[in-house]
Amino acid sequence: MDNVHRIDLNCDLGEARRGTLRWSWSLGARSGPDPGDAALLDVVTSANVACGFHAGNRPTMSATAAAAAERGVALGAHPSYRDAANFGRTEMEITRGELADHVYFQLVELDMAARRRGTRVRYVKPHGALYNRIAHDSDQAAGVVDAVLRYADLADEDPLPILGLPGSVVLSHAASVGIAAVSEAFADRGYRADGTLVPRGRPGAVITDADEVAARVVDIAREREISADDGSRIVVSAQSVCVHGDTPGALGLARRVRRALEAAGVEVAPFTGSVSAPPLPSVPPPPRGSPQEDGDRAGARDGPR
Repeated sequence: MDNVHRIDLNCDLGEARRGTLRWSWSLGARSGPDPGDAALLDVVTSANVACGFHAGNRPTMSATAAAAAERGVALGAHPSYRDAANFGRTEMEITRGELADHVYFQLVELDMAARRRGTRVRYVKPHGALYNRIAHDSDQAAGVVDAVLRYADLADEDPLPILGLPGSVVLSHAASVGIAAVSEAFADRGYRADGTLVPRGRPGAVITDADEVAARVVDIAREREISADDGSRIVVSAQSVCVHGDTPGALGLARRVRRALEAAGVEVAPFTGSVSAPPLPSVPPPPRGSPQEDGDRAGARDGPR
């Protein structure tokens, strides 16, 4: 029996390039990963990479995929609503079919970039407003699951795991159709007694003390429980812990968390394991009105916006 305590650390990366959708897909960006991303890739074990709809572009996807592969970090797709103007933080009323098309297209783009760099996308973690929406909206959750299944058919392999909130609708739907549903916890967020996150803006919502954050992550990894905001102990069953990369002191906090885990005898490793990159499947046409379609018509001519 395996008694080893094991946890994955994931972080949102490849988001430094923001702007209009056309710029998001420009081919003229710099070739290397963002310096902050490169440093975080030395700490985390899974990278949720922006796929162009809220941030990122083809060069950043390619560079981040290569940097992750060099470090043995699992690459995850971080698809979003088509909302670069608001960084993917605004909910959108979109049909199940339209959402499936958009998520599918983002998976294709990132996995093509990854395979050309000798790696591949290993899982899917939606971003921002979409992540929150599919925790409770069955129709949009189904759209994300549809996209994952469609990409599995294209690649002729098992569906990519979906990473999300414990008890969320999307994880339940994924599990019901044979997709691996992976739960995550948040390193720097407070929890209520019912297991939900303390809403942002309320006392205890965000924990800023590095030692406290590290101790809580160790509790999650070793005990599968932490202290809630009312002092009670609650079960938090998670295979991965998210460390936010866009907050002040994020790198130092991530390093502190990893050191604490290793000192406590916890193995820090990707929840996906590792595989070699299979051959490139054929690339389907982009959805109508997609960033690529826009960029093919105008991006190369007009350049960055």
